[in-house]
Amino acid sequence: MKFFPFRKQRQSVDVPVRDCRFVVLDTELTGLNERKDSIVSIGAVRMLGFRIDLSDTFNRLVRPETALSRESILIHGITPSELDNQPAIRSVLSDFSGFCAGHILVGYCVAIDMAFLNKQLKSALGGSLQNPVADIYRLYEWLRNRRDRQDIGSKRLPALSGAGLYEMARLFDIPFTAGHDALADAFITAQIFQRILYMLSHEGILNSKELLNIADPYKAED
Repeated sequence: MKFFPFRKQRQSVDVPVRDCRFVVLDTELTGLNERKDSIVSIGAVRMLGFRIDLSDTFNRLVRPETALSRESILIHGITPSELDNQPAIRSVLSDFSGFCAGHILVGYCVAIDMAFLNKQLKSALGGSLQNPVADIYRLYEWLRNRRDRQDIGSKRLPALSGAGLYEMARLFDIPFTAGHDALADAFITAQIFQRILYMLSHEGILNSKELLNIADPYKAED
């Protein structure tokens, strides 16, 4: 029986943030309907604590299980002809599961990515990613609300208007090129996460347990 790394990853983690291993990920999709849409590409970068490691990234196109819509092509710019000869999702997800093994997964509104990843993992390989998950949107909102309560004037963070990842990138002065690309967006997300980790350290959030208590997208809001 082949061993798939995603099957035995759920664990209680409580280590210093500086020693945490993260995989910051992004997916591109045929659409946002979880029942009928599917993954087109997966991009990810690794981090060790506060350091982004661009020497070891994951970037794969996938032959999708459902047709690309015109709307999705306009968003990510990937056309059907580019995907005809790409691997099926099974082999890509098997490789991605290995890439993620032992890491905390990080993303922007990452519950959407995780829903598609785990839906297709269950269908293709009979499993799901059991890694701890951190959402940078939740981390940002926690910091914003905390600073509002502290009444520290100019250090307050603005409310997000709903414009997504690129709006947050602008707030942190992170350069980007408009147009969705999974690996490029994962790198943008990693840079935002890096800045947020430094901000959290000044708020006393120094270990993975405290971090995930704030960032877990499946945890009910306090």
